[in-house]
Amino acid sequence: MKSLIEVQKKLLPDLLQVMQKRYQILQYIRLMQPIGRRSLSTSLGLSERVLRSEVTFLKEQDLITTHTSGMTLTDEGASLLKNLEEMMKDVLGLTSLENTLKDKFNLSRVIVVSGNSDESPWVKKEMGRACVACIKERLIGKNIVAVTGGTTLAAVAEMMTPDSKNREILFVPARGGLGETVENQANTICAKMAERASENYRLLHVPDQLSKEAYQSIIEEPSIKELLAIMKSSSMVVHGIGDAKTMAERRKTPEEDFLKINQGNAVAEAFGYYFDQEGTIVHKVQTVGIQLDDIEEVPNVIAVAGGSSKAKAIKAYMKQALDSVLITDEGAANELIRDTY
Repeated sequence: MKSLIEVQKKLLPDLLQVMQKRYQILQYIRLMQPIGRRSLSTSLGLSERVLRSEVTFLKEQDLITTHTSGMTLTDEGASLLKNLEEMMKDVLGLTSLENTLKDKFNLSRVIVVSGNSDESPWVKKEMGRACVACIKERLIGKNIVAVTGGTTLAAVAEMMTPDSKNREILFVPARGGLGETVENQANTICAKMAERASENYRLLHVPDQLSKEAYQSIIEEPSIKELLAIMKSSSMVVHGIGDAKTMAERRKTPEEDFLKINQGNAVAEAFGYYFDQEGTIVHKVQTVGIQLDDIEEVPNVIAVAGGSSKAKAIKAYMKQALDSVLITDEGAANELIRDTY
């Protein structure tokens, strides 16, 4: 397949460009359906004239259908798109990026989706779709899946669907709330994933950041103690990776700790830990939930983060996250292999 693609690039470069454009149109319709033509044109940066011609072709091939509410994929379109995915990864150079990052960070697997979520918000949904597929691949008979918060994990929840093999899943939050927008909190994401997967969930009703005295008191509460034991026995953890300064601001971090984070040149945050460029912990927040040491005992750890602006944070965290799965986008992946920082 690879040699055929190389020949096509030499002899029929226009064919690959057209295929890539049509693939992207189908991919976007799958994520956003039903969607109107004008909205699709704006999102993909195509003129309405060009898009009209492509939509006509795709309809004639019975790959999409149009309704008053917008365009959707037909069953044939969805099947074709699924079959095209691996080949398009080679065409777009994503397979090469995945292999390079896997070797560079000693990870068990890397999945790279096309696009840059900093520039195109819909790419987060594509990362979410890839993450859901990865979760389902790794499910066992009975599963406890712990999830963190953030906009990327919210996209994962949005793309969640029931497991066709009917394996038992209990979703739990990996931490307390940040006091941020409710739809981005771990509790909300946990409940939404469970609802969309038609599974069960438990919630953790405590703040994310606590004083030492409050922390010691809360973790001794019987109901909290029981839930923490369930969380720490998770068979899978799905988490995001945050930019250190952004996360410190979202947490309304006290000035003394903010100074410590800045002086430590922290660039990444995950599970309440702040990391410098070498992956060294420079600060830790007293949080109720899964701790970094707990991650070592979890069979499946999936990190989801994208956008070229997140590359420094991803690189810093991944220096100590051996044997994890990383799901990212082209924007971050290209930055990660450049080694320009």
